[in-house]
Formats: sequence, C-alpha cells, structure tokens
Amino acid sequence: MCKKGLFVLSLVVSCTLLSCKKEVAKPARVVSEKSTSLFNEDIRNYYFETLDSASYFIQKLDTTLSIEENQKYFLKSREWYKRVEPMLIAYDYENYLSMNAPNLLKVEIDDYQDIKVLKPKSYQVLEETLFADEAVDNKTLQNTLAYLKVRIPYIRKNHILIRQSDRHHLKMIRDAIVNVATKGITGFDSPMLANSLQEAIYNYQTLQKVLFIYEETFVDTSIYKDFQKEIELTIATLKAGNFDSFDRYSFIKNHTNKQLSLINKVANHWKIALNTSRELNPTAENLFDKDFFNIKKFALPRSPEITAERIALGKQLFNDTNLSVSKSISCATCHVQSLAFTDGNKIAKGANGKALQRNSPTLTYAVFQKTMFYDGRATGLEDQIVNVVNDVDEFHMDLSSIEQIINNSTEYTSAFNELYDGKATNWNARHAIATYIRSLAPFDSKFDRNMQEKEESLTKEEILGFNLFMGKAACATCHFPPAFNGTVPPKYMETEFENLGVPMNASFEHPVLDDDPGQYLPYKVEERKNFFKTATVRNIELTAPYMHNGVYSSLEEVVNFYNVGGGAGMGLDVPLQTLPPDSLHLSTTESKALIAFMKTLTDKQFESSN
Repeated sequence: MCKKGLFVLSLVVSCTLLSCKKEVAKPARVVSEKSTSLFNEDIRNYYFETLDSASYFIQKLDTTLSIEENQKYFLKSREWYKRVEPMLIAYDYENYLSMNAPNLLKVEIDDYQDIKVLKPKSYQVLEETLFADEAVDNKTLQNTLAYLKVRIPYIRKNHILIRQSDRHHLKMIRDAIVNVATKGITGFDSPMLANSLQEAIYNYQTLQKVLFIYEETFVDTSIYKDFQKEIELTIATLKAGNFDSFDRYSFIKNHTNKQLSLINKVANHWKIALNTSRELNPTAENLFDKDFFNIKKFALPRSPEITAERIALGKQLFNDTNLSVSKSISCATCHVQSLAFTDGNKIAKGANGKALQRNSPTLTYAVFQKTMFYDGRATGLEDQIVNVVNDVDEFHMDLSSIEQIINNSTEYTSAFNELYDGKATNWNARHAIATYIRSLAPFDSKFDRNMQEKEESLTKEEILGFNLFMGKAACATCHFPPAFNGTVPPKYMETEFENLGVPMNASFEHPVLDDDPGQYLPYKVEERKNFFKTATVRNIELTAPYMHNGVYSSLEEVVNFYNVGGGAGMGLDVPLQTLPPDSLHLSTTESKALIAFMKTLTDKQFESSN
C-alpha cells in the first residue's frame, strides 16, 4: 500500500478512535437541588482566578511608589475585586464586609468590658486615601495595604467554596443582581471616584461567566440565551451611562426586575427551589413588590403566623388607653395613623403631655429594621413595647399588669383563646401589637405602583428626583431601597446608624450642635456619640418635623441640610460625622425634584391626607 493510502487509513483509524472516545465521554452534568454541585470546581477555579488577580495588583502598591502608579495598581486590583464580589457576598460575607467597608470607624460591643473600636482597612479606605485632594496619608496607606496584602491570600487559602449546591450558585446570581440595584449603582462603595457603573459591569461579567459554566444544563436553550442577552444589554446600558445622569429608574424597571424574573425561570427549568430562610423572598420578581422581603425573617424565630385576625387584635391593643397607668395614652398617642404613625410634634409627648426624649418616628416599614428607637436600644418590635410599657413617662406599667388587664377583659380573652391557644400572656399581647406594626408596609405608593407597572403616572421631575436620590444626591447610600431605610442590602441583616451633625436649631447661618448623646449610652462609647438610626423616608411627606429632634419643619430644610454637608458642612465641629462635609451642589431644580420624588413614597392609604 502506498504511503498516501497508509496515511488515509491512519487518519480514518484516528477519527474512529476519536469518535469512540466521544461516545464513551462522561454524560452531561446536570443540576441538583440538594447534592454538591458538579460545577463547583469550575466556579471555584474562577473564584481563585479573580482573587489571585486582585491580590497580584494589591501586592504592587507601595508607599515608595508615585501616587499615579499606586492609583493605577489600585484600579486594576479593584477591578478584579469587583469581579470576585458576587462570590464573596454569597460564600464569604464577613470578608466581603471587611474588604468593602466604608471609611468609618466600626464599634463592636458585647458588654461593658468588651468594646472594640475598629479602623477599616478596605478598598474604600484606599480609594479615599489615594484619590483625595490632599497629600496621601502614608500611614493609613501602609496599614491598609498591610492588611489587604495578607487578607486576600488568606481568603483564597481558606475558601469555603466546597459543598455548594446549584441553588446556592443561582442565589449568588440573584443576590448580585439585588446588590447592584440597591447599592452598586449608588456610589456606596466608590465615594471618591463615583466609578459605580463600571464596577457594576465587572459584577455582571462574573454573572455572565457563571451562566456560561452552566450552559450545558439548559435543555431549553432559549432561557440561557435570553439571560445572556439580557446581561449584554445591561452591560451596554451601564457602559453608555454617566454617574450623575444615569437613569436608575429605567435600569431597575427594565433590567433588574427582568433579571429577577429570569432567575425564577431558571429555577423552574432546573426544578430547584431557592432557600426561603433568608430576609428576601427568593421568588419576588420586582424590587418594589410587597413580598420582596421575607417578612417572617423580620420577626422572632417560631413566632405565630401573621394573620388578618392577629393584625386586628394588635390594632385594638395598639389603640387601647387602658394599658397605661394614666388611662390617657396608648401606642396611637405618639403614632397617629393619619400622620403615617407619627404625632406631628418636634418631641413626642407621653403621659399627661410630658415631653419625651426625641421625635416620634413613623411606624410604617419599621418591620424592616433590625433595631428599634433612634439609639437602637431595642432589638425588635416586641422588645420595643417592653420599653414603652415600663417607661415612667409613657405607660408606666409592667408586663404582669398588662397581662392582668387583658385577662380581665372578656373581649380580649375570647380573642386570645381563638388566636393564641387560650394564652392571654403579655408575650402574646406584644406579639399581636408587633404583628399589627408589621402590617404597616404595603408598598403601594405612587412610586411603587409605577415600578410594579400598575400605572405610568410619574412625572419627569419625580423620575429625576429618584435618579438624584440614587445617584448624585447620595441619599441611597444610607437610605437603601426598597424600604429606603438603613437596613443594608443585599442580606438586609443589619441596620446602620449615622452621625450627621444635626443641630438643635434650624438656623443655617448660626447652627448649634445638638447635645443628644444618641448611641453613646449606655456603654459610654465616645465613637458612638451623636449616632442615630437611619429611618425610612417612606411617607416622609406626612411625618414632619424631621430628624431625631424635630429640628426641621420642612423637606426643603432637610434637603438643604444634606446639600451643605450636614453639621460639619455648616462649620460645626463633628469629627466623627459619617456624612461627607462637602456640598452636593444640588441646584434649585434638583432639590425640588428630590422632594417631588420623596412625596411619591406616600402610601395610598394616606394619599387623601395630603
């Protein structure tokens, strides 16, 4: 046989062998609801790639280099950090919080003898150090680099991406989508450069990668193609945007919500169910849906179900003055329904009209806070009620007396017999009141209805106001959507406190710093002095006067306060102010738009009150 024939024969044999190899190749990997994902190794390899790259560039930063060189290496490391961020959020949340921490002191208090004041050593610290107008603080730079240069390799070495199931990876994608919409595009973690849109692109490129790893699992390829196309459109939208003018309203409405819907399609296609034991409802397809939150996770474990009957009982107790010693006040005294459950006073009034310590906050959406009162001294709604019952200037009662009053009422005992298995205890009474308060979060404002596509009634001014709120005005870096309070996405497990330098008088020319200690007590931690909980701005049109001390009577004053940079911006000595002291440079038109948007957050039940 000629050499040519031998070559052809050899080629045929080789092809045959190759085809045989294909026939015995391992079957296509499939998803599983509970067992360890067959895709873990691929995702772990990408996780290592991104961490290693972030570490590579962070190692290059050094105090001996020029500012320009350090800035260049920072931006490259930050890019890779943002690519790994979705996986860090999902699988190493504590390290995510550490590496992404704002440039603010953190105080951890276990008891009087165990108080830690921690300086952050994060990418945000690096950004503010390297890109500040003043000279670089080499000590801060050195300390931060020393931490990150060790921490990133430590995270890589001690990774916990081992036994995740496919539903964990799908939830990772979902959490990343929520994080971008609620925090990523607001400037929260790029305070100096406002590089948020580009960094959101890096997040989405990781989601693209993870979906690509799972491509073979899509029997219905149209779902895969639709999701990848949607991400491509999202990236194009982000690329075309400018931070100050970016249309965040359209982004959330047309992209975020669509992606949440696609997550459900993927889950159904894979026949897996996402975990319902977290603060977010995994099947919600709209960021502003009434059921976006998993409300059970904002109640105590093993609490009775929230039912219409328990809500009605709680409302009755909420309005009952017999539960106070003076028989003159109830919960509704300081929380009037027509005023969105505030009382219209600068300082709340208790028994016999005596002034209490602070302004009465709205109870609407209070359920989505992890601590209660402006100083956070109560850990939940049931605990908050204990404080009110025992306060000598409020109910001046005790829990056993409350229980006795309820048991002496035929009407109450009948209700408790039916709804709480015959147990008219003070605990069940507190639960009923708390259940009523938890019901005060309908998400049915004009803004919600537009986001839910039930109507198209927002004006251009109102949409501009939302985009300013989420961008240039930096409101959403503290008032996170969708509740617009201080409970931090995407896990919603912690509520923030801020020091704004609030004055005790409304003069912008001659302000005097308020002396309310805030979180300073009871532990007397100096670094917590004048810190107060970030309350919701929902229903804000009805909740004047504003701030913990009711110092401002109008929204115009409130916006001006933030626009000038808070107390420090007005020249007050507020060394630990968390609000940047620089002006926001909002024009009169922009300030009006901001207020117009906030007024769209009035729930439907209160709209007739305006």
